[in-house]
This record gives sequence, structure tokens and C-alpha cells, in this order.
Amino acid sequence: MADDNMASHRRDPIKSSVGNVAGQRRRQNAITVGKERRESLVRAKRLCRVGTNGDSVDPLDSEMMIDEEQSILEAQTSTAVDELNSAVAHQGKGAWQKRVSALRELRRLLSRSEFPPVDAALKAGAIPLLVQCLSFGSPDEQLLEAAWCLTNIAAGKPEETKALLPALPLLIAHLGEKSSSPVAEQCAWAIGNVAGEGEELRNILLSQGSLPPLARMMLPDKGSTVKTAAWALSNLIKGPNPKAANELIRVEGVLDAIIRHLRKADDELATEVAWVVVYLSALSNIATSMLVKSDVLQLLVERLATSNSLQLLIPVLRGLGNLIAGDSQTTHAVIVPGNEITGNIIDVLVKCLKSEHRVLKKEAAWVLSNIAAGSIEHKQLIYSSEAVPLLIRLLSTAPFDIRKEVAYVLGNLCVSPIAPTEGDGKPTLILEHLVSLVGRGCLPGFIDLVSSADTEAARLGLQFMELVLRGMPNGEGPKLVEKENGIEAMERFQFHENEDLRNMANSLVDKYFGEDYGLDD
Repeated sequence: MADDNMASHRRDPIKSSVGNVAGQRRRQNAITVGKERRESLVRAKRLCRVGTNGDSVDPLDSEMMIDEEQSILEAQTSTAVDELNSAVAHQGKGAWQKRVSALRELRRLLSRSEFPPVDAALKAGAIPLLVQCLSFGSPDEQLLEAAWCLTNIAAGKPEETKALLPALPLLIAHLGEKSSSPVAEQCAWAIGNVAGEGEELRNILLSQGSLPPLARMMLPDKGSTVKTAAWALSNLIKGPNPKAANELIRVEGVLDAIIRHLRKADDELATEVAWVVVYLSALSNIATSMLVKSDVLQLLVERLATSNSLQLLIPVLRGLGNLIAGDSQTTHAVIVPGNEITGNIIDVLVKCLKSEHRVLKKEAAWVLSNIAAGSIEHKQLIYSSEAVPLLIRLLSTAPFDIRKEVAYVLGNLCVSPIAPTEGDGKPTLILEHLVSLVGRGCLPGFIDLVSSADTEAARLGLQFMELVLRGMPNGEGPKLVEKENGIEAMERFQFHENEDLRNMANSLVDKYFGEDYGLDD
């Protein structure tokens, strides 16, 4: 099926040798951002310090743990599992109170340190006991404590997370409507940690039917429950297979819930819902089409315009970028010069380019590169905006990864979407844009990219130099390139291992700087 392969194409005339596939880049971005979440403010796994019923770990416990020997904590954990074993075996009067007390002590120990003693709990046999404590008919307090323990075990190392496999069916079963909200939410949290571990465990969760009940948990207006469910779903659908994203967007009421939460929710809840939009739009053409036809685009733009929360702005900008980076038909439907929302999109992207946050600048440049690779009207929209002077400055001053994204924008502004008329296949120039951008000082930035070790960036630089050499009026191109040390930059490719770059650079040097170069002077 076309959707399984994400066959939409990135519209990138200047990027002729790199592969013009928008869908592939969207998938790569989804994977990249998944990795970023492990190490950033929004982690793929989350240790539970405050339970879904409002209980929390004594802060003094956490402070005491700073200097407490890990071996002592592990011994206490082994003892707590032994106590739980005794409590589970006890069938007399007050049996459930004993189980809850033992579970609470184990949960307390698994919550006291940034590096919980999960290994000690597993070696002592905690998982089978916790599974028993999840059995239907158990008191909510017992279910909640058992799920909390499993949540923090799942936040551990990969092999520790996999130890939860026997518990998954019951954790999923407790997501149903018969469970209380705190129990269902705590089970969703545990499942989110398992899904965050990797594709293998995600596939197991999906095969066991975890997605529909999690999706239904997004439908009400219960803030905490929806937030946890959305976070768990964003872990569950993050691919790389689009099947889960396709399934989620087809669940009745989910799209309406996404729209409602983006419109009304606080920043924390909107952040988690925005991550769901990121993975839906990165992985599924079906979802992208449905999202574009809804109010989601307008709501993302409004959030970008009004929020200063970095945690929210990152997924909102990424989701907006994914929707714009669809196939050309989608982009033409989204970016319509003269429409209010189109002007608003450019405005919020300019806001992000001005941000102090590196990731927002990079994401905004990526979105603009896709708009700039569209129609003449799209290019004119950016060219006439406040974005251009910002982009030119970033091309010479920003960190390398941002400069590369900016180069795509500026390069695409200079080439026409009209098919080349000459047999060499070189893109048709938009001379006004090229002359203006070169006159405003962007050429040195592109030549710096040619000198970089990154082959994609070097190709971008060479492609722009070719535009300058071929297109600048009155034969000024070679002089401008020489003045900025472009000849030296190209000559480093004379014996380069990359054949494409070697041939491209050598052909430019031979064509424009051959034996006759400079004789007219």
C-alpha cells in the first residue's frame, strides 16, 4: 500500500542528488525526535514519584538517598519483596491490608532514587507477585500500588523493562472502563514506559490490544488521565511501521479529541497531544490527510503564536512541519498565498527563527525549506517576508545543523519549480531572488558548507555555487566565487572519495575556471 511506504515526495529542486523524499525525512525526524525525548525534558520513559491518586514519595526519602549506599537500598528492596511474598500468601483476616502495606513499602523503595533498585526487586521475584496483585476483584488501593511498582520497574534498563511481559495482559485489561481512573491511568503510565523501550515491545503491546483502550482514554476531558494516555500513545505509535498510527486516527472520536484538547487544554496536556500529532503526521498519509482537513493546522499555528513553553513549542512546530511536508497537493492545500492562516504560518516561523532556542530555529528552517521548495507563489511568500534577513544571518552565524537547513531554504528560493528546458537538467533560475540573496551576502555561507566534512552540506554548497556561476548577470559569478575562496573550496574535491561531489566540483572548476579564465581582465 502507498501509505505503508509513505510515498509522498519532498519538493526539493536544488536537492537533485540527495533524494527528494519528504516522507522519508518525516520518518527520520520522528525517529530522531524519539531519541531526543530520552535525553530531553520529555523522556521516553518516566519514573513515577507522584501516584495517579495523588500520593507521593516523602521528599526526605529522596534527599536521604543521595548518600545512602546502593547495597543497603538493594537489601531493603529484597526484604520488601520477601514481605510481599508473605503478604500474598496470607489468606486470613486483614490479608489485603497486609498486601497493600507490603506493596507500598516496595513502591517507596522503587521511587526513592533516580536509579531505582529494579534489579534487586527482579532477582527477589517481584514480577509474579505484582501480577498476582493485579488480579481482577482486588481493591483499587492494591491495584494502584502494584501498577505503580511495575511503572518504575519499566522505567529501568531494557532487560528490566522486558521483565514486565507477564504483566502486560493485566495492565492492558485494567485500562478498560470498569477500572477506576487512577488505576487505569497508572496502568497507562506503565504501558507507556514499556512502549518507550523500543519497537519489539511496542509490537507486543499492539498485538495484545493496548491501542484501542488507550485511545478511548483520550476522549474525556479528564486532564491528568488524558495527558498520561496521550504520552503513552505517542510512545506506542512512534513506528517505524505506520500501522499503529493508521489504527489510532481511525478510532472514533480521537480526531475530535485531539482538536478539543489542542484548543482548550493547558500547556502540559497540549504538549502530550501535540506529540501524538507529530507521530501521526510523520508516519501516516491517512492521518496527515485527516489532520490537514480538520482544524488542527490552525490550532497548531495559534499555539505557536501564543505560547512561550519550549516543551510545547517543539512538538507543535514539528507537527506543523510534518503537515506542510506532505505531498505537493497537501502543501498547496495548506499554503495558499493571501489566506490569513498562511500569513500566520510565516509569522510563527519567523518567531521561531528569532528564538534563542536552537531546536526551534532548526525546525522552523526545516518547515520553511519545504514551503520554499513549492510553487513560485510559495517562494515569493518567503522571499518577501521578514524570514529572509534572519535566514541570511543564520547562514553565517548559526551552528552547523541550523546552517544546513537554512541553506535548503535559501537555495530553493532561487530555483523555479518549472521543469528545466535545457538538456542538462539543471534547475531553472529565479534570477531576481538569486541576485538579491547574493547581493545580501549569502554566498560565503554556502562556500563554508562546501568546505565542511558533511557530504549533504557540501553538495548543497556546490549546487548553490553552480547557480551563482551560471546565473549571475554580466559573467560576475566566477569573480564572486573566486573572491570568497570558492575555487580552493572546490579543489579539495579533486581526489575526493565521493564520486558525485568529485565530478560536480571538477566540472565546475573546468567549466568556469579553465585556461581562459581571467584573460578578458
